[in-house]
Amino acid sequence: MLGTEPRPTELTDKWWITVEAPDRAPRSDGNIGKWLVFVPVRYIDRYWEIIRQAVRDGTLGPAAKVATARPNPRQTDPTRRVIAVYTVDWTDEDDVQRVLGALRSLGVTWRITYKTDADTTNSIYGRHAATYISQSGSLQFASRKQRPTRMG
Repeated sequence: MLGTEPRPTELTDKWWITVEAPDRAPRSDGNIGKWLVFVPVRYIDRYWEIIRQAVRDGTLGPAAKVATARPNPRQTDPTRRVIAVYTVDWTDEDDVQRVLGALRSLGVTWRITYKTDADTTNSIYGRHAATYISQSGSLQFASRKQRPTRMG
């Protein structure tokens, strides 16, 4: 049970419910990214409870957020809601891998994608937004975008 905390399926006055890990605040240096876990609406409260607790326990990244029942014009599938599970640095593939493994151990077994916050800020959504993709049941991920090259 979520206790006194709002359930994603019941909250309509905010877009997101957010949780942060104690002592692991996200950095704001432009390298933040997130695994996007799309969950059928009928299971969103259950998965949010599991992921929220894992963030608080420090086994995932520094934060996570879940889409609420508030109608969203960017939503493409009304039968699903997203839980974004953040990592500090999308270029730190070891940490991206660690969080993926933790999500798999929590029961997220289906295909998930990873996206940078910079792409979200630049309104890049849909098919071409994924930086990484992990296929169903896999503990591995594939890069979908070339990394920027450093000049100098």
